[in-house]
Amino acid sequence: MSTNKIFDMPFAKVFPLLIAKAEKKGRTRAEVYEVTAWLTGYTEEQLDALLDSDTDYGTFLTGMPCPNENRSKITGSVCGVKLAEIQDPLMLELRRLDKLVDELAKGKPIEKILRK
Repeated sequence: MSTNKIFDMPFAKVFPLLIAKAEKKGRTRAEVYEVTAWLTGYTEEQLDALLDSDTDYGTFLTGMPCPNENRSKITGSVCGVKLAEIQDPLMLELRRLDKLVDELAKGKPIEKILRK
């Protein structure tokens, strides 16, 4: 597993920041849950349970129950880093989720975000 500090942070601390980023731009918590579920396979109930646990962000990412096979269609850059250049598989998954939430915050339609 990667040694990046973000992976050791509690999921319950990181995920609410993603929700806040989307809500600040007029999107909803439900939409963040939807894109997260699409990417990872976690259900809303599982995400809520993770928020109530001491699970770290790395465990959340490595424990994805059903990673979406279309997640490789998520391309571009997030935080100035091109997804295609990320070598660490765990960091790639983190950045993919970040990219989906960024697209939400920018007002992109959910159908396009979910690569339908």
